[in-house]
Amino acid sequence: MTAAPEDPSSPIGEDDREAAVQRLKDAYAGEHLSLEEMDACLHRALTARTRGELSAALISLPPETPGTTSTIAAAGGRIRRRGAWRVPRVLKVESAFGKVRLDLSRAVIEHRVVDIELRLGTGGARITVPRDATVELEGLNTGWKDVLYKPRRRSDPGRGPRIRVSGTMGFGRLRIRHARR
Repeated sequence: MTAAPEDPSSPIGEDDREAAVQRLKDAYAGEHLSLEEMDACLHRALTARTRGELSAALISLPPETPGTTSTIAAAGGRIRRRGAWRVPRVLKVESAFGKVRLDLSRAVIEHRVVDIELRLGTGGARITVPRDATVELEGLNTGWKDVLYKPRRRSDPGRGPRIRVSGTMGFGRLRIRHARR
């Protein structure tokens, strides 16, 4: 018989560890932790073997806000978001085939860091980000074409949100551009 998930002595899996590391990175990006605190907490999270040890590594973090992850999914057709829509902290976009259009230029972005995770089969994706946003493309695997993105030269780095794009794309191209105004 295995221990209940709430049992502090139950072992943790790699998914638990990865989620904890991501929370620590987000807390550092949100300026809730100093670099030294993050390093110490990361060390504890990466060496933790039980839920109790992992919880101890995260004790100094602010509580997680529920409802900060949303998924937009379609088997086919078009996925489109534009205008004044509320962008969650983590946005998962899944489509077997079809076009994806995300316009964040007029969207309500309440988080300093927004993760967009793409799981696309065929069809292209176009993402328009705010003028002052910083875009990071770590962990994005494209199967067919390279990403088209030209970073803006900025006079005030760190002013806008950080948009991190990751995931996988089969056949199609990802185009990212900054809004003109």
